[in-house]
Amino acid sequence: MSTLILALTAGAVVGLVLGGLGGGGSVLAVPAMIYLLGFSPVAATTASLIIVVVTSLTGLLAHARDGNVRWGPGLLFAAAGIPPALLGGATAGEIPAPVLTAAFSVIAALAAWRMLRPGPPPRQSAGPVKAAGAGAGLGALTGLLGVGGGFLAVPALLSVLGLRMKAAVGTSLLVITVNSLAALLTRAHTADGLDWTVLAPFAGTAVLGAWDGKRLAAKLPAQRLQRLFAHVLLAVAAFMLLDTLI
Repeated sequence: MSTLILALTAGAVVGLVLGGLGGGGSVLAVPAMIYLLGFSPVAATTASLIIVVVTSLTGLLAHARDGNVRWGPGLLFAAAGIPPALLGGATAGEIPAPVLTAAFSVIAALAAWRMLRPGPPPRQSAGPVKAAGAGAGLGALTGLLGVGGGFLAVPALLSVLGLRMKAAVGTSLLVITVNSLAALLTRAHTADGLDWTVLAPFAGTAVLGAWDGKRLAAKLPAQRLQRLFAHVLLAVAAFMLLDTLI
C-alpha cells in the first residue's frame, strides 16, 4: 500500500475518533506516524501536534456553533497548562527515542483504562487549585508526548469543573488547541525535516473525519464508541511497549 493511501486512511481514522469522542485521536496519530509512515518518535510527536491543532480547531468551531463550549472555564483550564506545555515541548527532543516511545505507550494504556472505567457523574465544580493542577498535568503531556490529551481532558472537565458531557467534549477541544499551539512554539526547530507530502494529506483527511465523527457520535451510543476505541488503544499500547523492549 502506498504511503499516500496510508496517510489518508490513518488521517480519516484519527479525525473520526477526535470528532466522535472529543479526544484520543492523537494517541493513534503518533503510532501511525512511527509504524506506518516511517517518522522518528520526535518527528511523530511534532507532526501529531500539528494535526491535533488543525483538527481540534475545526472541531472547536463546530461545537462552538452548537453552544457546547464554555469559554471562561476552558480558557482558565488551558492557561494552567501553557507553561508545562512549553517546558515539555522544549525538552522532548532531548529524550531518547525508546524512552519517549515507552512513555507514550504507558499514556495510551492509561487512556484506554480510563475509557473502560465507568465515568463519574458530573458534580459541582472543584476548587481552583485542583483545576489548575489538572490543567498543568494535561499541558505537560501535550508538550512532552505530542498528545492533545482529550482522553484526559474530558473526564477532568466533567469531574473537576462539573461540566455536562456535551460541554466537556466541546470545551476539551478549546483546551487541546491552546496547549498544542503552546507546545508547537518550542518545537518549531523539529518541524524542518517533516515530510509535508505525507503530513498534509493526513491532516486534511483528519479534518474531514472530525466532521464525520461528530455526526457519528450523534447517532451511536457514546459508551459503545468509547469501549471499541479503548480496546484498539490497548492493543496499540501493548505493541509499542513490546517493540521498545524487544
